[in-house]
Amino acid sequence: MSFLTLDLNLLRVFDAVMTEQNLTRAASRLAMTQPAVSNALKRLRDTLNDELLIRTAHGVKPTQHAEELWPVVRRALTDLETAITPETFDVSRAHTTFQMAMADATAALWLPALVRTIEREAPQLNLRMVPLTTRDPRQMLLRGDVDLAVGFFPGVAAQLAGGQTTSASPIHHERLYTGEYVCVMHKNHPLANQVLTLDNYCASHHLLVSFSGRAHGLIDETLAAMGRERRILLTVNQFFTAGRVVASSDLLTVLPRHLIGATGMTEVLIARELPFPTPAVHVDMLWHERDARNPAHKWLRGHLSETAHEKFSLIDPEEED
Repeated sequence: MSFLTLDLNLLRVFDAVMTEQNLTRAASRLAMTQPAVSNALKRLRDTLNDELLIRTAHGVKPTQHAEELWPVVRRALTDLETAITPETFDVSRAHTTFQMAMADATAALWLPALVRTIEREAPQLNLRMVPLTTRDPRQMLLRGDVDLAVGFFPGVAAQLAGGQTTSASPIHHERLYTGEYVCVMHKNHPLANQVLTLDNYCASHHLLVSFSGRAHGLIDETLAAMGRERRILLTVNQFFTAGRVVASSDLLTVLPRHLIGATGMTEVLIARELPFPTPAVHVDMLWHERDARNPAHKWLRGHLSETAHEKFSLIDPEEED
């Protein structure tokens, strides 16, 4: 193959398909028909003598050669885009709608400051919140259901940070801040004035916050590793609901310390250190490659990052992927 005879438009198609991991979405992104995208990929495969992308039930899976080639192609196209169309962005005139996925308490924590900034600096920007029902929102981002997800995504963040994904990933992430889990109870709970031990913790009745409704969480996995278990009397999918129920019952729950205030029940709730070690609560924001250089999207990410620095003491902050 000679580079002089390579149709560089094929690399734009390749980049779009790698970004979207779906031929239909790539065609829409490129304003092409799906057959035209398929034909372009066939020409590129013939030129490079590699399958590049293999169809699966969920889209396409890149070959090893495609995974190695994509970062080089992406950087080259980004440099060309920057050189040809320098970024100009006036947030005061931006007119767009962002769809964001967060848990209820996370939204309560972030949205007031964001809304104040939008009203002051970006009056034509709109926000639409989408329920967060999973600890792995990558499919939501891949499908374009949301533009940004913010929350505790331990498995996803570990894979992205450690390069543990089995294929090239178009998902970016940035660590916003790090918190800790605590046991939360009513201030008049029978354990409120006692030392919280593993025995009396396990002997109590518990409330579990589970986005998916699954009645087994990280705390239960931690207890199981110690040969212990707890009685989960109630499972809910909102932190606000958890706070209201715990405030009027003898149930214990486990919440990230920074989200207790968002329950609106701080006057009647108290927090106690858990009687066993738990992983730190790393709060990340995730977004898709398609939005990485979008000026309005970059402004939104920058605002969230700045707010994190103002509100929280960051532990082990990480740079963007």
